[in-house]
Amino acid sequence: MEQEKKKGPGVFGLIALGVVICLSLSLVGDRGRAAAAAAPAALAADRQEPAPEAPGAVGRTVIPLGKAVGIKLFSDGVLVVGLSPVETGEGASYPGRDCGLKAGDVITHINGGEVDTIEEVQALVKQLEDEPLTIQAVRGQRQLQLTAAAVENSQGVYQLGVWLRDSMAGIGTMTFYDPSSGVFGALGHGINDVDTAMLMPLESGSIMPASVSEVKKGASGAPGELHGQFDLTRDLGTLYANTNLGIFGQMPREMVGSAVEPVEVASRDQVETGPATIWSNIRGDEVEEFAVRITHLYPEGDGTRSMMVEVTDPALLAATGGIVQGMSGSPILQNGRLVGAVTHVLVNDPTRGYGILADNMLRQATGEKR
Repeated sequence: MEQEKKKGPGVFGLIALGVVICLSLSLVGDRGRAAAAAAPAALAADRQEPAPEAPGAVGRTVIPLGKAVGIKLFSDGVLVVGLSPVETGEGASYPGRDCGLKAGDVITHINGGEVDTIEEVQALVKQLEDEPLTIQAVRGQRQLQLTAAAVENSQGVYQLGVWLRDSMAGIGTMTFYDPSSGVFGALGHGINDVDTAMLMPLESGSIMPASVSEVKKGASGAPGELHGQFDLTRDLGTLYANTNLGIFGQMPREMVGSAVEPVEVASRDQVETGPATIWSNIRGDEVEEFAVRITHLYPEGDGTRSMMVEVTDPALLAATGGIVQGMSGSPILQNGRLVGAVTHVLVNDPTRGYGILADNMLRQATGEKR
């Protein structure tokens, strides 16, 4: 069984329709672990208890944050990111493909036992060799049961010809913290697998202290990126949801500090075109306020693209060229209220990007329908 296929230096940017999601994300597991952390085995040993349940209620008065954090996420099951031939002495064989597996499937059980890591799958294949494996997997909303048998490659190793991923890590920005419930929201979009674009199913995850060490400035056709380091040994909070509208979790009040006063979350009809500010962490661990302009509102747009934001602050333009990967979740404030968060940058114009309504994130935090 091969481990995950590594494509590039560990930077995630999902390009679709001329926009890039502004999360700077690395692959974790196999070689990807080393790209995300100094110690390659750190995340493997740090898989946590299953994510807690969502809280019953989140208040409408929250603390805006704008702080860059490290994010680590462990999948609920093992994600199939690709299929490949197994080269045997008799030619190529495709046991994974031939049994019906497809990229994007999530393997949850093998022979009735739950699997959550690449290592667990590898151990079963090594132990059972060419014996049939009963594989339970999820494809969208469908439950699948498939049967496959590994084949011996030309080096004498049994393989299924399946590329897998079980975890990811990277840097993003926290949007808000609700002191009444301990809930935080970040990113304004979900964490998707780099190869399949599938939303990573969350078993457990956490956020960690991070420091931005370098900015790769954005330019037309070449989105920029925040580079940073995060402390894998210390968690600030735990994740309970990875959704299309953001990631959500809980953390103690003392992790937030007391320097920022809570503000009201704007309702949809309180958001308007015109001047606004974003809070973002583009150097060290300092959160700064920068001038932007909300140029368009899209009430019928998808959840993560509710508004168009243009960076007007000369200091931010000089430092980053506009919006860069890693700024996902930067809170947008207007008229003393939290109105949204940055989510995407336009590939051909890094001074502009999309934002999600804070109201959407707040509702998603408790599973409330919009």
